[in-house]
Amino acid sequence: MTKQTPLNSEQRPSGKKLGSRILHSTGAQITIGISAAMLLWFCCQIALPKKNNSQPKQSALPVVDEISKIRTSTVAFKKTKVASNAAPGTSPDEMVWIPGGTFSIGCLDPRGIPHGGDKPMTDARPIHSVSVDGFWIDTTEVTNQQFSKFVEATKYVTVAEIPPRPEDFPGAPAENLVAGSIVFTPPDRPVPLSNHLQWWAYVPGANWRHPLGPESTIDEKMDYPVVQIAFEDAVAYAKWAGKRLPTEAEWEFASRGGLTGNVYPWGDEFCPNGKWMANTWQGQFPSQNTAEDGFSGIAPVRQYPPNAYGLFDVSGNVWEWCADWYRPDTYQKQKNDELPSVNPSGPDTSFDPQEPGILKRIQRGGSFLCTEQYCSRYILGTRGKGEVSSGCNHVGFRCVQNTR
Repeated sequence: MTKQTPLNSEQRPSGKKLGSRILHSTGAQITIGISAAMLLWFCCQIALPKKNNSQPKQSALPVVDEISKIRTSTVAFKKTKVASNAAPGTSPDEMVWIPGGTFSIGCLDPRGIPHGGDKPMTDARPIHSVSVDGFWIDTTEVTNQQFSKFVEATKYVTVAEIPPRPEDFPGAPAENLVAGSIVFTPPDRPVPLSNHLQWWAYVPGANWRHPLGPESTIDEKMDYPVVQIAFEDAVAYAKWAGKRLPTEAEWEFASRGGLTGNVYPWGDEFCPNGKWMANTWQGQFPSQNTAEDGFSGIAPVRQYPPNAYGLFDVSGNVWEWCADWYRPDTYQKQKNDELPSVNPSGPDTSFDPQEPGILKRIQRGGSFLCTEQYCSRYILGTRGKGEVSSGCNHVGFRCVQNTR
């Protein structure tokens, strides 16, 4: 494994990754509040705006109008062509070989299909062909046990464990400059789905060791996916392990398992023969999860059948970071040959018209909070996005490795 110098709060770049976690007083019951409102993006995920002194050049192009005009009713998925590349040697521990090939990336408008939800997923179109070379990929999301070994070896400190610096937020009361992260906090009654702040809260002391807050623990959950992981935390782990984060195209190719245009990793039916295939939300969101799939929250890895490539939980359970910057017009640019479609690594800038200026990376796969009532990004080809310095208790990652 690659040796990494231990990092701590003094060694991190000043003022670059912490601003999204700063909260200020909002009342007697909540001693900290949001310095700039938490935003939940399409797929049950959230981000808090942050201070950022050095970011890629932001575009202000009106891409949303162009994306919204894309019609997909006549778009067909071209047959996936899986390469004949044999695995190059012995498989690394808990990884499988993905031979690569050419496939159609993206998804059709899921509205109207069972469990498709009410969102058009316009940023996942036009469906177009891309090619990827072969690579190794983790069979599961990185677990608490695996991440614990990394932290023990490197003394790494995650973003959520670092108190914000007073100099980055002059005038903020000292008692508000506390380390913590975002936690799903379901209300005790049905609520309108127009205000996500009714089920998300910034919790002091929440981090990967205490994913729901300081009173929670992972002691009996070492085979669960590690969560409360910001993008840089995932990158640091991958580097230490001699791996990297997958590109969006690699992630989707692997998750499809060699099938063509499948709605889910296992096929086109959400619960084939009445069998639950992924950890998602059942019941009234966000107040009641009936746990018909066996879990009311995050599940341990390997609880549901793998896809044809042997990958577990590429639909539901926790979101997974990918390496690419998020833009809603990426697929149009790839189709127009403005961006590469062979081993694509995404755009070199981040732009979300909902929050211009906030840096976001791709997240894939959906989570245990996804539901047709509010989020259906357990569907393959759909795209998530996450503010780079925000962790959450439903966001994790898995890694890939190049051929050796």
